[in-house]
Amino acid sequence: MSALAYRYPAMDRQGRRVSGQTNAASESDAYRALSAQGLLPLSLRADRRDGWLSLQRRTRVRVREIAQFTEQLAVLVNARIPLGEALMGIAEQEPNARLAAIVTEIAASVQSGKPLAAAMEPHAGLFGRTYIDTIRAAEATGNLVKVLEHLADMLARTEATRQTVRNALTYPACVMMVLVLGVGFLMGYVVPKFGRMFEARGVELPALTRVLLEISTFAREWWMVWVPGLVVGGIAMMRWSRTASGSAALERLLGRVPVVGPMLRAMAMARFCHIFSLSLSSGVGLIDALDLAGRASGRIGLESDARRIAERVRTGGRLTDAMAACASFNPMTRRMLGAGETSGELPRMAAVVARQHDAQSQNTARNLAVVIEPLLVVGIAAIVLIVALAVFLPMWDMVKLVS
Repeated sequence: MSALAYRYPAMDRQGRRVSGQTNAASESDAYRALSAQGLLPLSLRADRRDGWLSLQRRTRVRVREIAQFTEQLAVLVNARIPLGEALMGIAEQEPNARLAAIVTEIAASVQSGKPLAAAMEPHAGLFGRTYIDTIRAAEATGNLVKVLEHLADMLARTEATRQTVRNALTYPACVMMVLVLGVGFLMGYVVPKFGRMFEARGVELPALTRVLLEISTFAREWWMVWVPGLVVGGIAMMRWSRTASGSAALERLLGRVPVVGPMLRAMAMARFCHIFSLSLSSGVGLIDALDLAGRASGRIGLESDARRIAERVRTGGRLTDAMAACASFNPMTRRMLGAGETSGELPRMAAVVARQHDAQSQNTARNLAVVIEPLLVVGIAAIVLIVALAVFLPMWDMVKLVS
C-alpha cells in the first residue's frame, strides 16, 4: 500500500503547539510515527482520500474492543503508570485506527489537566453516558482501577451474550433467506407456468390455485408499488421503534414472545445489576445508582421501575419494600438484593444477581435455535404443501378430462 501524506497539529514535550506533515501507510502508523518523535498528535488529516482510507475512517468500534481498552487501562493504572502515558501506550498498540485516534485525543486532554471522565465527554456516543458517569464517580472516590476492571468484565459479558444470540440466529436467518428466494421462484415462475397450461386445456382451477395465481400476478405486475411500499414501511417502522411510544410498544410485544421475552428480560436485569453494583462500589449514592442502572438497562419498563424505587427510597422507604411493587424484579432478585441491603453488602449481592442473569440469558440464547428450528420446518412444510396442492389438484382434474 502506498504511503499517504497526513497533516497534523500536535503538542511537543515542552507543551508547545506545532504542525506539519508526515507520510504513513495508515492513520495508526502516522500516530505511532509522531509519538516516536515525541509529539502528541491532536488530529490527523489525509491530503489524498482514497477508498481504503475512507473505509478505514468508518471502521466501527465494537464493544469487545472497548472492553479490551478498559481492561488494558485498568492494568496500566494498577501498575502506577501515569494515566496520560497509559492512554498513549494503548493508542500506539491499538489496531483499530478510529479507536486509536479517539484514545489519543483523550490522552491529550488528560495530559493537559482534564480528568478522565471529562476527557471522554466528547466521545459519549462511543463509550455511553453510563460508562462516563461511572468513571467520574470512580475518580472522585479513588476507585478507578477497581471500577475499570468491573466495567471491562461487564462489557465482555454483554458482548458474549450478544454473540451467543447472533450465533443462535445465524442458521434460522439463512434458512429464512433461502425460503424466501424459493417461494419467490415458485410464485414468479412455476405457478404461473402451470396456470397457463391448465387454462389452455380448459381445466377449471380450484380456489387455492386461483388465489396463488392472483398473488403471483400482483407480485409480478405491481412490484413497482409493493417493493417501495415495503422499503418505506420498514424505514417508518424503524423510526417509530426509536420513539418512546414505539419502543415501549415493541418492548411489550417482544416480552410476550415465548423464550425471547424471558431472554430479553434477563439481559436487561443483568445490565441493571452490573451497573447498580458498579455504581455503588465506585461511591455513587443509592438513589443515583438506581437512576444510572435504570438508564443502562435498555428497557423502558425497568427504567421506569428504577425511578419509582429511587423516589420511594428518597422519601425514606427501604429498597426491598420499593422493589416489591415493581413487576420488573422477580422474587429471586428481590430476595437477594434485600439480603444485601440488610447485611450491608448490596454491591456484592447485586454483582451475584447480575452473574446469575447473565448465565440465564446465555443459556436461553443457546436454546433459541432449538426452539426456532422446528417452527421453521413446520413453516417450510406448510408452504411446500400449499404450492404442491395448488399445482397437483388441477393436474388431477386434467387427467380426469383426458381419461
